[in-house]
Formats: sequence, C-alpha cells, structure tokens
Amino acid sequence: MTPVDTILAKAVAGTRLTPADGAELFRCRDLHKLGRAAHAVTTRLHPEPYRTFNIDRNVNYTNVCAAVCDFCAFYRKSTDADAYVLPREELYRKIEETVALGGDQILMQGGMHPALKLEWYEDLLRDLKARYLHVNLHAFSPPEVWHFHKINKLPLRQVLQRLKDAGLGSLPGGGGEILVDRVRKELTKNKALTDEWLEVCRVWHQLGGKGTCTMMFGHVETDADRVEHLDRLRALQDETGGFTAFICWTMQPGHKMSDVPEAGAFEYLRTQAIARLYLDNIPNIQSSWVTQGGKIGQLALFFGANDMGSLMIEENVVASAGTVHHLTLEEIKRSIREAGWEPRQRDVFYRVIGEGGRVPVWEGEAPAEPTPRLGGSLALPN
Repeated sequence: MTPVDTILAKAVAGTRLTPADGAELFRCRDLHKLGRAAHAVTTRLHPEPYRTFNIDRNVNYTNVCAAVCDFCAFYRKSTDADAYVLPREELYRKIEETVALGGDQILMQGGMHPALKLEWYEDLLRDLKARYLHVNLHAFSPPEVWHFHKINKLPLRQVLQRLKDAGLGSLPGGGGEILVDRVRKELTKNKALTDEWLEVCRVWHQLGGKGTCTMMFGHVETDADRVEHLDRLRALQDETGGFTAFICWTMQPGHKMSDVPEAGAFEYLRTQAIARLYLDNIPNIQSSWVTQGGKIGQLALFFGANDMGSLMIEENVVASAGTVHHLTLEEIKRSIREAGWEPRQRDVFYRVIGEGGRVPVWEGEAPAEPTPRLGGSLALPN
C-alpha cells in the first residue's frame, strides 16, 4: 500500500488523522481515490436512505462594512451612494416569502456596520422573533459578533448572551475564510483574526448555542494552511461539540482578485473529500452547489457531503462576485433522487422535517459534555 492508501484506510476505519496525514492527502491528485474514501466515511456516519436539504434565505441586512476584504465585491462604505440598511418592512416581506415557500430559517448576515450598536441588533431580533416565532434566526457571523464586542466595549460573553436572549437561534460560520493569521492579514483588514473567530464560536457553544463552520479556499493559502484550518476547527469541536456542519467553497474571483486563478470543480471536490476524512467529529457536510453549480453540487454527495445545503431563495455576496447558480426546490430534490437517495427537508439542527417524520440528529441545546469523535468502521470500497 502507498502512504496515501494507508491514510485513507485509517480514516475509513474511524481512526483520527494527524496534520501530517492531512498534508499527505493534499499532495494526492487521485480524485477518485479520495472521493471513494470520503464517501465510505459519509456512508458510515449517514447510513440512512435519504440526503437532506433546507429552505432558507440569505438576507443581508446591510452592505456597510468597516472591514476591507480583497475578495469581497459586496461591501460598501457608509458614504457610498449604494450603501444600505434594510428597512424592517423589507425584512418582513423577505421572511414572509420564505415561510410561504416552506422555509423555517433566515440566514441573516451583513457587514460590520460602524454605527449600529448592540441595542439595534437586540431590537431587530426581538421584533423578528415576536412576529415569526417558528422561524430560526441563523444570524451574525463570528467577525460580526467580534465587531459588536469591540465597538460596544462589552465582554464577548455578555454580547452573545444578550443576542441569545433577544432571539438569536444559531450562529453561521461565515467569515472564516482560512483560519491562519498570515492568510487573514493578507486578505483582510479590520476583521477578526483566527483566535478571535474561534473564540466567538467557543463562547457561543458554551452558552448552549449551535452553529456551522466554513472554509473559503483557492486564493493565497497553501495546502498546509488548509490543513491548519481543518485542525483548528476539529480541536474546537473536540472542546465544545457545537458545530453541526462544515461547508467549504472556492473563492469566486469575479470582479475582485481577478489575477488569482480560479479554483475549479476538481479542487473543490478534492478539498471537500479531505475535509470529510479529517473532520471526524463534525457530523454533517454541506454541498456548495451555490458556487459550483447543480451538477457538481450533486457530485459532491459522493465526495463527503450528506446534505445539499439550502434552496437559497436569495444570495447576494457570492452573486456580487459574478457567480450566480440557481436550483429550484424540485431540482434539488431531483438531484438527490438521481444520486440514489430520498430527499428530506431538515432544520438547522439537522432534524428531518416533513415527509418521513422528524428524526433528531441534534437536540437543539448543546450536550452536557463535549461531543465525542465519531467512531465506528467501514471497509474501504473497491
């Protein structure tokens, strides 16, 4: 057996990979081999006859941002003519359209607005939760929350507790990019660094909250940086058990960083497969059809993903970079069926809803003890 074969067999059997193992896998260009192993791990973790999706909407409540990210075509300065903060009536309309389509969640993120205080966010959450009691508010990325902490000069735990009390339901993993400070400093200014991003998630999990984690790659990072990113996420999950899912995608150069070669579907599938093998304690991985398109999004179900992500009624940030992929609800369901599974709608906690009843994977509140690494074994398929 080659060194890669040994590592893949170890991962499929449920043995934890080391950073050196991860580095070796990133040297492997055999996409089929990596995909088979990742799919074997997914099948072990998710032997059920279905694959999941959810219905939500990405509402960007403002595009004003104090940070400057080289890759972002969405943000604006306060003085720009097209800078905005959405009025409440517009938010109500967007949420009501989402609910009418069967959605139960709003992914609400914006820029790091320099003038909005914590009380503004608390009032927003209370208002939306009072109007839409059964809609989960999946809101405010870790860099946004770190920004709230800084401009309000309040302890991070107090900021998160106040947001939670006001109605924050779960924390999206946006703004992670690559969790290596060298990379973050090269790509961004005035934005949370690695330990700060992780600390927001840590404290949120300690308060009983759940959330997702992400990785945006294909820019200035190295393969070693990708391994370090995955390792930092895995270590925090060992500590808190608060991540429900991991989502990765390639940077979309579009109108920004156009001199950087675009990472294509091969690199996306390879990186997602390695992430599935390395992140042995994060139970779910979402396909990123929004950036990759429907066919690659479907293929991702054989490269470590067990979830097709969101119907994504609205998406503005990636679209600003020039990447626009759309799938209807029926197209998402058909993609899952064509791949050999039954489609099932789920909520942010990966509880299946609708057809087939409700099957809880996470029970909402954080476990009393950190979630153990997902074990078990499965023979590597031919």
